[in-house]
Amino acid sequence: LGWKFYDADDYHPPENKKKMAEGIPLNDEDRIPWLCALHDILRRENSSRQDAILACSALKKMYRSILVSGTSAVESKQPEQPGEHTALQILFVHLEGPIDIIAGHLEKRRGHFMPPELLKSQFDTLEPPNAPENFITVSLEKSLPEIVLEIENTIFQG
Repeated sequence: LGWKFYDADDYHPPENKKKMAEGIPLNDEDRIPWLCALHDILRRENSSRQDAILACSALKKMYRSILVSGTSAVESKQPEQPGEHTALQILFVHLEGPIDIIAGHLEKRRGHFMPPELLKSQFDTLEPPNAPENFITVSLEKSLPEIVLEIENTIFQG
């Protein structure tokens, strides 16, 4: 697509990385400042009229609201309303698959701070997106080219 790509893991503060490396799952208190920083990156790209892709484990609805609306989502627990500071237009791609397939992907990663043992805690935390969130669900049981094509088709269809 020629868009800027950001891996949210690159923006975790050292304390979060240390905690995960020790096998301790992150909590909301750990994640919220990180998500606000990611919102700021997306807001900057949007202000420059740049499209961007962010790979991020936005596991809860509140986390996705923070990516869309920033700190106002934390303060009110609601996405911004029309007329307020404009919320970002984000298409969330929910990559869905059985835990064993995702565990297989994690085991192939080298040098990453999150051990595969934390995967179950992420499944326990997961709140899959639902209406009115702007999202698509794509199966990880498809091939990578099929996954990419499905996402691209959704983007280009509007």
